[in-house]
Amino acid sequence: MTRASEADAPDRTDLAEDRTLLANERTFAGWLRTGLAAIGIGVGFHALFQAMEPDWLPRTLASLLIGVGVAIVIAAERRAALVLSRLDPHVIARARPMNLRIITVAVSLVGAALMAALWWLRPAT
Repeated sequence: MTRASEADAPDRTDLAEDRTLLANERTFAGWLRTGLAAIGIGVGFHALFQAMEPDWLPRTLASLLIGVGVAIVIAAERRAALVLSRLDPHVIARARPMNLRIITVAVSLVGAALMAALWWLRPAT
């Protein structure tokens, strides 16, 4: 190693940490999309198969898919928050853990409201 590369080592390490933070944000966004897709598939499943007998079966399956979607979003937030707590930004402005938590709570509340609507609202016949 030359002296110039030794002097640049802290900068390279700081930039690597910044790239890791950005990758963490992209990963959270990817898992958020996956969770929202599971919620959407659950709602779509119920819409397509609501006439299925027994009538509790499509609600149960849709609720399971919505629950899986919410669980994915919660797990993604916990993982992203753990990574954020271990790394420090140097050049970039990182996502605030509270913003991730707000997104997670909002998606969880919407998921819970959708499940409640599936069970308490009856389709017009």
